[in-house]
Amino acid sequence: MSEITDRLEILEQQSSSLEPSNLQRSLWMGKVQEYADQFIDGIENRPAFKNEYDTENLFSNDSFDTAISIDEAVSLIKSEVDQYGLNPASGGHVGYIPGGGIFPTAMGDFIAAVNNRYAGIFFGSPGAVRMENALIQWMNEIIGFPKDAHGNLCSGGSIANLIAITTARDKKNIKSADVDRSVVYLTQQTHHCVQKAIRIAGLRECIHRYIPMDAEFKMDAVYLRKQIEQDIKSGLKPFIIVGSAGTTDTGSIDPLEDIAELAKLYDVWFHVDAAYGGFFILVDDLKSKFKGIEKADSVAIDPHKGLFLSYGLGVILIKDVKAMFESHFYKAAYMQDAQGRFDELSPADLSPELTKHYRGMRLWLSLKLLSLAPFKAALEEKHLLAKYFYQEIQKLGFEVGPEPELSVLIYRYVKTDEDVNEFNKHLMKEIHNDGRVFLSSTSLNGDEWIRAAILSFRTHKSTMDTSLTMIKDCVERTKKHFEAIS
Repeated sequence: MSEITDRLEILEQQSSSLEPSNLQRSLWMGKVQEYADQFIDGIENRPAFKNEYDTENLFSNDSFDTAISIDEAVSLIKSEVDQYGLNPASGGHVGYIPGGGIFPTAMGDFIAAVNNRYAGIFFGSPGAVRMENALIQWMNEIIGFPKDAHGNLCSGGSIANLIAITTARDKKNIKSADVDRSVVYLTQQTHHCVQKAIRIAGLRECIHRYIPMDAEFKMDAVYLRKQIEQDIKSGLKPFIIVGSAGTTDTGSIDPLEDIAELAKLYDVWFHVDAAYGGFFILVDDLKSKFKGIEKADSVAIDPHKGLFLSYGLGVILIKDVKAMFESHFYKAAYMQDAQGRFDELSPADLSPELTKHYRGMRLWLSLKLLSLAPFKAALEEKHLLAKYFYQEIQKLGFEVGPEPELSVLIYRYVKTDEDVNEFNKHLMKEIHNDGRVFLSSTSLNGDEWIRAAILSFRTHKSTMDTSLTMIKDCVERTKKHFEAIS
């Protein structure tokens, strides 16, 4: 027995550094705060994108056998992580849908990590669960869902869509024998994470109907109705319609009201992917564009997009809580103490996650410290920035797609004797090599387009003016490139 106690004493001493002293914590936090201040204060002077990398040697041979100082660690972060690739915290991130990362996100995550509350089961942390459930009810109210609707705070739109599709599968009683005759209705603009969710939910062999879109890349509801009726006559089982409230490529909003009516008429689950665009419903002038979303069965919406939080918080909202619970609840013997009659639904019973990060703190703290007003103002600003850029880019010889409904738009340079697609492909390379502002590209109907996705809270009119200057410079360099090879 003495051997065990002697060994325990040694191990306790060796592991004691896992509980650093107040002095050590203060030292580390001071250095981390200094890093954060330097990063944020200098962010406008850094490129939004650096099209190179040189970190392979460091991380492929990284060793954790010897501790290093906080100064060394921060130095490595600065030199090997912050220098390369895309800077999503930059206001110049105008390519993929950005998050931005308002500072209270970091404070909320710090608090959540320090107190390490388990927000999965009400029994484990009633306060944490009540906070998250209150946030869900607030978002249900924004969307127009009834008070008895519920949802889940998850990692992002991918898991949000997975939870919705899994719930819909079980609610509509799609058994394995039914899969190959069950029909999913969507468009070519539906986000690819929905496709992944369909596969993961065991529905890969469902019939996928890609409904045509109009000139503004919105689902054609008239065609949708005809397709559903044809499928019913053919003995198939219409299962789920996936509409979009802000597509990734063009920011388009499908005709939600018309789709909702068809879903009700033919008893089909109606899911709306509003991960990017959903929070624009807070802008008074844009609210009418979302008419019909309140009639959906489920809605995915991402606070780490439309509320400018750091990556890691998506939300699924579902009307039929019973169906959501039955799809995700599992009773484990070792969890018997956590089962019982409680006041709140437990998040772990409504999603694939049992162990989950206390995500609600980052959103709750941000809203409490700042109020909702600056979020609404920022969303309206992004919409107007998109309209401004849409007007100005045409003056540089660019063809444009649909006028932006929210804050995403597409455009391509057409005043050239070269092949337009090839010209825009090379133009995209020049833009990435420049890096002052990060833009991305997409292919639509065989044509190459450049995208502007304006959603960072740090993106302002000056950013868009810099973008226009950069694009003009890159057009000239692209022209010279083609002249040199002709």
